[in-house]
Amino acid sequence: MRYLIKERIFSFSDSFTINDENGRPFYEIVGKILSIGNKLNLYDMEGRNLFYIEQKIFRFLPEYNIYEGENLVAKVQKEFTFFKPKFTIDSFYGNFTIDGDILAYNFNIIKDGRPIAWISKKFLSFSDTYSVDISDEENQPFILALVIVLDQVFHDNRNNN
Repeated sequence: MRYLIKERIFSFSDSFTINDENGRPFYEIVGKILSIGNKLNLYDMEGRNLFYIEQKIFRFLPEYNIYEGENLVAKVQKEFTFFKPKFTIDSFYGNFTIDGDILAYNFNIIKDGRPIAWISKKFLSFSDTYSVDISDEENQPFILALVIVLDQVFHDNRNNN
């Protein structure tokens, strides 16, 4: 399924809308205001909290935890590299890696050795805007939570790395 993720420009915290390719809203990401480190919730359109994303602070390189309810389901750590970004992703949902370009505008999420999501960031836009294609058999909200974490690491000027 294809999603369009667009960060809201006039917001006090990180805030995103996630629509399907026809413009219908599917999910919403809402960040906590005045928090140390990024703290974001992924909601469905009925207001159910599906995932909670928390940045670990006081780290040399960015590190995020993703929770489903009270359960830690993934830990995402950026690795030290000079050119191509690299991550360690420990997840309850499988073995994930990220493959992408040096500027992090186009990348793939690979699960257990096969591509399952294709992400493309608009180059010239006022806010972070992504097109995300996810294989239908995957946990759509979890993959979207991973994409939000990658956006926070790559493109959020307010993160506390």
